[in-house]
Amino acid sequence: MKALEAAWVQLGLAVLLLGASWPVTKLALLDGAAPSWFAFGRAVLSGLVLAVLLAARSQVRMPGRADVPALLALGLLQLGGFFILAHEAVAWVPAGRTAVLSNATLVWTVPISLMVAQEAIPRRRWVAAGLSALGVVALVGPWSIAWEGPALVGHALLLGASLCWAVAMAIVRRWPPRGSMFQLLPWAFGLAALMLLPLALAHAPGRWSGRGLVALGAIGLVMGPLGTWCVAQATTALPLVVASVGLMAGPAVGLLLSVLFLGEAFTGSLALGTAAIMSGAVVAATGGRR
Repeated sequence: MKALEAAWVQLGLAVLLLGASWPVTKLALLDGAAPSWFAFGRAVLSGLVLAVLLAARSQVRMPGRADVPALLALGLLQLGGFFILAHEAVAWVPAGRTAVLSNATLVWTVPISLMVAQEAIPRRRWVAAGLSALGVVALVGPWSIAWEGPALVGHALLLGASLCWAVAMAIVRRWPPRGSMFQLLPWAFGLAALMLLPLALAHAPGRWSGRGLVALGAIGLVMGPLGTWCVAQATTALPLVVASVGLMAGPAVGLLLSVLFLGEAFTGSLALGTAAIMSGAVVAATGGRR
């Protein structure tokens, strides 16, 4: 499989895995698990499972100097910063809006692509970004939000989370690691866990049921490490705006799964937002082909 085709497959897997992680996370939080402890636990488990897999293949290696930019971007921004902001925002913002806004990287990637990555943005990618932005507005429904107090804080946290992800994507694309991304991820999850530990210790662990532990295991052992690896791999091969718009399908998948399995209402704004985001992803992916 060619590198570009592999990148699209990896992006698709990331959309499914990370999109499905939102309703799974919601199950654990509804049962009483503390968001900060859930975030810390998934970072630790993901780092451990990746380290064990690498050790079994005798491929564990220390990051080199050329790997440092990607390591810091992944560990401190895409994982640590994103987890801190997004999971804390769960207390202020409904889970559906958390899924959408925390992944709204397109808000930032177009200016980043122009000013930092210096990537040319063809007309179709502007169209894709516009469609996805329309989808974000429809899904979030800003006309129904009381823009004051807790709601304002929560939405600011989510925009900060999406900024962390977008900046990390730009850094990894501009300075890709010299070695394998798979070998770098355990160290990145370790950095994220170190960032999350003080936040977790500042909160009570909450109540952990069997369902909450299963959810943590599913995300920490499978969805998190595999989905993050797919994102990192796709980011190094695809243009920044294309990868960002494609990843916006993840929250739409998460919302649809929430409707099917959590009984959340399927509204007209949900249908419009999901259709617009998926259309933007298709426009970005086809490169202008029918």
